[in-house]
Amino acid sequence: MTFDSNSPRQLLRSRNQRMLAGVCGGVAEYFGIDVNLVRLGAVLGAIVSLGTVALIYLAAWMLMPQDA
Repeated sequence: MTFDSNSPRQLLRSRNQRMLAGVCGGVAEYFGIDVNLVRLGAVLGAIVSLGTVALIYLAAWMLMPQDA
């Protein structure tokens, strides 16, 4: 994987790695990690935080642009 230092990457919702809205897929693509780990972390975080992570997911769904 090569990185172009002149252009910053943008956090986008994924079209390819989506189950619901593509937020976890976009985060996984941005950081270069497995999408299933991000999904597991989101589910566990939502349970442990009593829904706060679920609200953050919904906010990210509304604020993150769709991948082209």
